[in-house]
Amino acid sequence: MHDDRGITEARLDRFIKDRLVPAIYARSTELELSAWDVPDEPVPAAEALGQNFEPLAQGSAWGRGWSTKWIRLQGCVPAGWGKDPQRSVEVLVDLGFNGQGPGFQCEGIAWRADGTIIKAISPKNLHIPLELIGPDTHSGELNLYVEAAANPDLTQAWSFAPTNLGDKATVGEELRYRLGPIVVAERDITVWELAQDVDTLRSLMHELPMDQPRRFDILRALEAMMDRMDPEDVSGTATAGREALKPVLSQPANASAHNIVATGHAHIDSAWLWPVRETIRKCARTFSNVVALMDEDPNFVFSCSSAQQLSWIKEYYPELFARIREKVDAGQFIPVGGMWVESDTNMPGGEAMARQFVEGKGFFLDEFGVECREAWLPDSFGYSAALPQIVKAAGSRWFLTQKISWNQTNKMPHHTFSWEGIDGTRVFTHFPPVDSYNSDLGGRDLAHAQRNYRDHGRGNTSLVPFGYGDGGGGPTREMLAAAHRAEDLEGSPKVQLGSARDFFETAQDEYKNLPVWVGEMYLELHRGTYTSQSNTKKGNRRSEHLLREAELWAATASVRHHDYTYPAEELKRLWRLVLLQQFHDILPGSSIAWVHQDAERNYAAIERDLEAIIAAATAKMLGEGEQQFLLNAAPHERDGVPAFAAARPIRAEEAVQVQDLDGGYVLDNGLIRAQINAEGQVVSLLEHRTGREAISPEAPGNRLELFRDTPNQWDAWDIDEFYRHNVTAADVRSVTLERGGWDAVVVVEALVGKSPVTQRISLAAGAESLAITTSVDWQEKEKLLKLAFSLDVRADRSASETQFGHVFRPTHVNTSWEAAKFEICAHRWIHVGEPGYGVAISNSASYGHDVTRAVREDGGTTTTVRLSLLRAPQFPDPQADLGRHEYSVTIRPGAGIAEAVEEGYRTNLVPRVLTGGREIEPLFTVYNQAVVVEAIKLAEDGSGDVIVRLYESLGERSSGVLTANFPAAAAATVDLLERPIAVPGVNCGKDSVELTLRPFQLVTLRFSR
Repeated sequence: MHDDRGITEARLDRFIKDRLVPAIYARSTELELSAWDVPDEPVPAAEALGQNFEPLAQGSAWGRGWSTKWIRLQGCVPAGWGKDPQRSVEVLVDLGFNGQGPGFQCEGIAWRADGTIIKAISPKNLHIPLELIGPDTHSGELNLYVEAAANPDLTQAWSFAPTNLGDKATVGEELRYRLGPIVVAERDITVWELAQDVDTLRSLMHELPMDQPRRFDILRALEAMMDRMDPEDVSGTATAGREALKPVLSQPANASAHNIVATGHAHIDSAWLWPVRETIRKCARTFSNVVALMDEDPNFVFSCSSAQQLSWIKEYYPELFARIREKVDAGQFIPVGGMWVESDTNMPGGEAMARQFVEGKGFFLDEFGVECREAWLPDSFGYSAALPQIVKAAGSRWFLTQKISWNQTNKMPHHTFSWEGIDGTRVFTHFPPVDSYNSDLGGRDLAHAQRNYRDHGRGNTSLVPFGYGDGGGGPTREMLAAAHRAEDLEGSPKVQLGSARDFFETAQDEYKNLPVWVGEMYLELHRGTYTSQSNTKKGNRRSEHLLREAELWAATASVRHHDYTYPAEELKRLWRLVLLQQFHDILPGSSIAWVHQDAERNYAAIERDLEAIIAAATAKMLGEGEQQFLLNAAPHERDGVPAFAAARPIRAEEAVQVQDLDGGYVLDNGLIRAQINAEGQVVSLLEHRTGREAISPEAPGNRLELFRDTPNQWDAWDIDEFYRHNVTAADVRSVTLERGGWDAVVVVEALVGKSPVTQRISLAAGAESLAITTSVDWQEKEKLLKLAFSLDVRADRSASETQFGHVFRPTHVNTSWEAAKFEICAHRWIHVGEPGYGVAISNSASYGHDVTRAVREDGGTTTTVRLSLLRAPQFPDPQADLGRHEYSVTIRPGAGIAEAVEEGYRTNLVPRVLTGGREIEPLFTVYNQAVVVEAIKLAEDGSGDVIVRLYESLGERSSGVLTANFPAAAAATVDLLERPIAVPGVNCGKDSVELTLRPFQLVTLRFSR
């Protein structure tokens, strides 16, 4: 028998392109256009609609990059259009969309003449139904506006070529788009429905095995459909065509078919290849699309994460926000995630990670009365091992991610599993097998979800988020048509529209004996995000610690002085701004120049405002006077000053001894002895207590190493392993002694590549660590600068600080999982050690590290720790990190984990020395250094109660007592949202709490006043 499958498919392709699609809108007529160009930044609709609009020709070129053009559309609906119930009248707007996908080019939003939003215009969503436009349409007259945004295509077909399009100052004057047809048209609903039938069956057919009978059934049905239809009268024969397809569309799915819960979604990066100001408009476009689609289809459910984005809508588009609230009440618009933004999870500190949930869940509860039970992070670049505990402490039950499907080397072994964090907390986790958070619900995606699902035989349900993201408009009516056709269709998974909660409750019920994944979910990609855009990372680290200080001193002042008012609203505003910058394309440094310029301006303003809060609170507490006090905001005693207090510091008994040696210097303060050679390298670091040498005999510490950094793609995101193949040492020009005495400093001048470097190596009297400040005038392209310390330690694992604890990672590469972790993230410190001895290295603003080890000729082992200081990626910001930077690092020999924790705080909370008339007594005293207080603040509800957040820091069972040094009525355990919960092992008294904590346990306490 002759096989004519190829002939039939070719016939079908042409029928769709030349006959079916053109017949959807068989009649159209052009609208009259006029326009007003916004001179600079976008303006509100009320301002725009009052401007003078000039005539605009159809097909005109428009759109200097990042500009906005308001276009007025006027005309009449031809007589008789829309009278047939199978035909609807729509305005179609083509802004000049190119071949790039939705969300990465020009976008628009349609407005009524009264200044209310209609819906968005995007490449896959050009239509505006007549009934949405407004009252004037009843007379046949059309009068509406389109706010057109000329966002440039930064992707450049994902060539990763350097571009000046990411900076408004360098984008140029070129008009980047040319208008396509802007018309009023009549949609043939029957033809459109036939097109959806054909699309569903065709895409399903292509995913079925070549020898499966169902594939042939569909092919022959499509052939019969074409035979029944008249190509010269598609509209008149469309009903007959649909009848021909009805038998294959009505065949039910197999009993064993995979079950899919499809939830509408529109992943909108809060900044990326566009600035935050454009994200606000992208949210308005997408959410207006969504609520309009909900009016058409009451079964449609949309999952919306990021409280920040809805907060923007409330502020800038209150009418749209009111419509969203109605849809939330109707159960269609579903807040998910419960975070302020979909943040990075590798680099935010513990308290910041907690506040993502405090602010996000708080917003959703306050505005909608909805508590999100799932953490929703489909696109973040790996997931901290501390997250399960934080998710549970926020009152959430489930976790969803998608990004791990991008792993370069290893596949996650499960799609539904129990994820165990550093403290033993487990959270029910799903990793959608569709491998996308922007599905179109086509046959390819549905078949991939079914084939790829790794838990067959134990579970049978997965989640598919669908919709065009990043300003692409979200779900479309075509996607909903696909979902309805796949509800019960042979050869396809069964598709049910629903929410994330629907999925999780179903999956949790069907899948009881979950496999367990322990520890971080490390993304085997995008390792450069620990280092790119150093100023953004420095601003984040500084802001986190200023917020700690501001809340601590403001809470202390409020408790001690009744005439001081705790600045709750200002602190909330500043927290929310910091949380926004932790979005997973801002803090990681993977956005355009404009985004990071905004971030640096924000951090400067945050620092100014927080310093003002700190100054006011400390002035109130210290009072007038000329005595000097050291303010210690750290959780450990410092220079004789208790934690959370201000007192007269105790000076060290002996000054630092300095000795010249072989062109270098020896610094000795009686606790440690450091030798710096003529190349500015630390060749010896001796701890007097043990007599143990920390530096390897084969390689020194403080080595500046410059690597070639040319990743295969994703420049700002990626460091590829072959960077290690090319390394250049620093060219040291001079090593001089700046001063001795109580704080001895050696200055090293060097050149790395074309970049001047000044290092100040200092040892203070009484210090147990050597401090190194590195100042760089960075002038490189596609280079990576690391600071290396080779240590005489046989460490089989490293410990890196993460939120509320630390994570261990092997230093060997026994398996592909370890080999893939050639660049790792650490917060304020990293520690390597062997039984009885270790070395801690702290940092002020570095997150990227690598740890390697080698066996020496003498049989010993050298463990080398490198901190990644700077990169020079060319995309998406070709000027990334050029200019001046400063980094502080300390190295502490003979340190255990407790000393590493202390060193991290010491480096990041620089002591304040202020004058006043009295000491500040600490609000709380902790009797065990293993118990670390991360935050002291007043309660969110304005009651004046004091909140203390603490954790077990050493990774062992620890007991301790926390005592309030003020009259407290009662103490209680609460969750992150400060709601009462029972916590085993925590016994609360009136003004003290006895703690018996498991390793890394996080506890929040509330002290009533």
